[in-house]
Amino acid sequence: MTYIHERKDWPNLTWDAGRLAAPLAHVRHRQGRLIGRMEGLGFPLRAEAFLQTLTQDVLKSSEIEGENLDKEQVRSSIARRLGMDIGGLVAADRHVEGVVEMMLDATQNYAEPLTEDRLFAWHAALFPTGRSGMTKIVVGGWRTNHAGPMRVVSGPIGKENVHFEAPEASRLPQEMADFLGWLEGPHQIDPVLVAGLAHLRFVTIHPFEDGNGRIARAIADMALARSEQSAQRFYSMSAQIRLERNAYYDILEHTQKGDLDVTPWLGWFLGCLDRAFNGAEATLAIVLRKARFWEAQGGRALNPRQQAMLNRLFDGFEGKLTSSKWARICKCSPDTALRDIAELVKDGVLVKEAGGGRSTSYALAPEWGEEA
Repeated sequence: MTYIHERKDWPNLTWDAGRLAAPLAHVRHRQGRLIGRMEGLGFPLRAEAFLQTLTQDVLKSSEIEGENLDKEQVRSSIARRLGMDIGGLVAADRHVEGVVEMMLDATQNYAEPLTEDRLFAWHAALFPTGRSGMTKIVVGGWRTNHAGPMRVVSGPIGKENVHFEAPEASRLPQEMADFLGWLEGPHQIDPVLVAGLAHLRFVTIHPFEDGNGRIARAIADMALARSEQSAQRFYSMSAQIRLERNAYYDILEHTQKGDLDVTPWLGWFLGCLDRAFNGAEATLAIVLRKARFWEAQGGRALNPRQQAMLNRLFDGFEGKLTSSKWARICKCSPDTALRDIAELVKDGVLVKEAGGGRSTSYALAPEWGEEA
């Protein structure tokens, strides 16, 4: 098997500009419309949409690698770092803080050059304990040969299916110097294509022992921010890639085992970006629905527990809301949780869902639900 990085002319990738012209123009048009629409919102709504998007970006980029972070910790960590007053902040562990720190640095400081030291800092933030799970890894430095070839595999031990083998560790200093020089150099191609190419080149070089996928997606986000000249993110490529994870891995494997023509990869990348804009529309709908709700409440007195839980429902509460979950999340007694809920049911804010007894669950009234 000859991998793309083993070909004579690597990394001189090629593509059919004619085949990509229409999808690229379409994506650029939608990108511009989305930015214009968001800029037309008031600052509070724009900030809320920004927070929703960044939270999804961090969560879904980790989910792609099989790691599930706590949503409230991620949201609170982002809000604190951006100086946003959202109420109900929770403490975040150092691993969550590190992931958030990396993602925010990539997008908020998009205009700063990507350097070797900056990449090492990102990697150290992802692995604050110096371990990936139980395994000690090289942190803040390129991988070495001590563990043998870097391979992407699936299947049980002894029957592994090798999807990809990365360049030898001895090649990494030069490969990364070439990559960073290319990324920060002048480009004659559209910045959105630069984002797609940067993602592919980095994940193919695979310079770290772990975290390469998350860092590749952060680099793509940084390049997309450069294409918009804006630090505000209103769509999440990582969230869309998570939805299309199997297709993502399939196109990566096909490309990394193919020749230097990466037209199919760039076509998929543009399509995924286009579909990510649909997710932005869904985020905006949530933000507007939430704003309409709080505006309608006017001067109605809601206690802090009720405010926090209603915000969670609007932001996408996982599973069914029961009185026991309310009590656990709000750190209150079951009787207090029942009183809080009963008041909201009486006021028409919440409704009982099907079922009863100990399994009784509650949801936003249809007026405020997703179909409203």
